[in-house]
Amino acid sequence: MKFFLTTLLIILLVANVFAQENDKELKISGKPFIKSFASYHSSFTDGENHNQFEIQRACFGYAFNLSEEFSGKVNLDVCNPGVGELNMTAFLRYAYFQYKSSRLTTKFGLIGLSQFCLQEKQWGGRYLYKSFQDEHKFGSSADLGIYASYKIHDIVSVDATIANGDGYKSIEADSVLKYSAGITITPLKGLNARVYYDFMGFDSSQQTLSFCLGYGTSKLKIGAEYNQQLNYNIKDDQNRTGFSFYGSYKIMKVKIFGRFDKLSSIKVATEEDPWNYVKDGQAIIFGIEFSPVKGLKISPNYQTWIPANGDPVVNIAYLSCEIKF
Repeated sequence: MKFFLTTLLIILLVANVFAQENDKELKISGKPFIKSFASYHSSFTDGENHNQFEIQRACFGYAFNLSEEFSGKVNLDVCNPGVGELNMTAFLRYAYFQYKSSRLTTKFGLIGLSQFCLQEKQWGGRYLYKSFQDEHKFGSSADLGIYASYKIHDIVSVDATIANGDGYKSIEADSVLKYSAGITITPLKGLNARVYYDFMGFDSSQQTLSFCLGYGTSKLKIGAEYNQQLNYNIKDDQNRTGFSFYGSYKIMKVKIFGRFDKLSSIKVATEEDPWNYVKDGQAIIFGIEFSPVKGLKISPNYQTWIPANGDPVVNIAYLSCEIKF
C-alpha cells in the first residue's frame, strides 16, 4: 500500500511539473476508477452442498493523460493470493507510462500483457470466469517489462514484449526473461484473428503458442482459441494443450452466454502417468447477464467442472456481480 501511494504521488508530482512547464501546449487530465467482483454460489459435489458469499477481487486506481500521446495508469488489486492462509492481499497490478500515436503504442513499467487480452475481451465475462490461459496459468495478465505494438496496415498489427516472466504477484528472483510476439489480423469489421508465441528460459525453455479467432457485433459475440505450452514452469516434458469456445447473444437488455473449455496435459517421457492429470478436465459455463444501471452487471450462471481423472463432477450455481466506475 505504501509503495502504491508513493508511486501515485510521484506520478502526480511529475504530471504537475510537466503541466507547469508546458501549460500552453498540454492539458493534464485524469480520473480514479474502481472495479469489484462479488458473488454468491452454491456448489454440489458428490452429494455434498456448500454455500458461500465471496468478494473475488477489488481494483482501485488512477488513470492520467499528460498529452494526447503520453498517458499512464496506477492500479492496486486486492484479491486472494492463492497461497498460504491469507484470504485477501493487495498487489500493485499496473504502474506504467504509455506512448500512443496513430500506429505505434509503447508501454514501460508494470504493464498489462497481450498474451490473452484479445481472448478476454472476446469472452467478455472476466468477473464470471477467467479466460482459458489465465485460469490455467499459461501466463500472467501483468508483469514488469516493456511492450510495443505497431499497426502495419489497417487490418494488420504486430506486438512484442520483454518481461520478467514471474507476473505481478512475484518479485524477479533470477535473470530469466520472457520474450513474446504476436500478430493480429482484422480482415473485416468485428472479425479478429491472432497468433501468439512466447518463450522463457535457456537450455530448457517454456514455450507457449496460441491461436484465437473471434467475431463480434453489438448483439453477437463468438470466439474460439487453441493453446499449447511446452515445458511448463521450465520443466522438461511438462506439456499441455487446451481449447476454449464461447459465445453470447444479446436479446433486448439481456445477454445469453455459454462456454466450453478442455485442458489436457501429458508428460511425454511417461505417457501412462500424465504429470498434471489431477488438473485436467472440462469446464461448461452458461447463464444470462443484465445491466440494470451503467457500471453494474448481474449474472445468474451455472458452472460445471468435469475432472479427467474420474473424480466427482463439481457443479456450482452462481449469482455473480461486477461493479465498475
